[in-house]
Amino acid sequence: MPKPLVSVCIPTYRGAAFLAASIDSVLKQTYPNFELWVLDDNSPDNTQALVARYTDPRIKYLRNATNLGPQGNWNRCLELAQGKYYKLLPHDDLLAADCLEQQVAVLEADQAGEIALVFGSRQIIDPDGRVLMTRGLRGVIAGRIAARDVIRRVVRAGANPIGEPGNGLIRRELINKVGLYDAGHPYLVDLDYWFRVLMLGDAWYTDTQASSFRLCPGSWSVVIGGKQYRDFKGFVDKFRADARYQISPTDRFIGLVKARLNTVVRAVFYWYLFSTKQ
Repeated sequence: MPKPLVSVCIPTYRGAAFLAASIDSVLKQTYPNFELWVLDDNSPDNTQALVARYTDPRIKYLRNATNLGPQGNWNRCLELAQGKYYKLLPHDDLLAADCLEQQVAVLEADQAGEIALVFGSRQIIDPDGRVLMTRGLRGVIAGRIAARDVIRRVVRAGANPIGEPGNGLIRRELINKVGLYDAGHPYLVDLDYWFRVLMLGDAWYTDTQASSFRLCPGSWSVVIGGKQYRDFKGFVDKFRADARYQISPTDRFIGLVKARLNTVVRAVFYWYLFSTKQ
């Protein structure tokens, strides 16, 4: 049987410094049947020339006529994806070589369509690609996790233990039900999407490294990181207002305390990481 097509979409803006590494991490996948979209949000750098150097026919390049911003460009990715499965990969992040193979295998084995999201652990790397830490779901063994258990764990963490967009894989057919990316709380645009996906099925945690998330001074997540507590509070209150998510007052309280602490810890960590590189 032919392997199902996977759509990997890289939205990029001013990302030429790290884009080649991101593209290469997709081309090195042990799972070969994918299309790779590079969505250039009208970058004023050499992004177009960089992509033009690649001859792999699986790569498709599109440059927006005007700058759409992160939310608009991410939503263009949803429109263009043609595969059975869908993954969004920011331009400075990387995929582990066997990421697609492992994640596709989980969803292909789920013939009943009960798993909505599959994800693994991820490495946090610095601008030079050095591993700073590995993050995943603590105390959780590989396998299926009920959606509401994941939601409760995330809220109480005051953070995003599921991971960044490149860490997860979903069925493309879910996009029509989930809708577009919503950057109303910019720091948590990926987690907002994961929560809506989890209303359509459970999660599967592989407990293996799926991706690497790069921290660098100009990355969107670092730029908006100082507002993360405000965003997390708004995010939790948004989903707590929907009874389907079953977020209790205790969940909210614990999550907001953790989010406040996480804001301070991240600020100190970013300062130390980037000040030592100057």
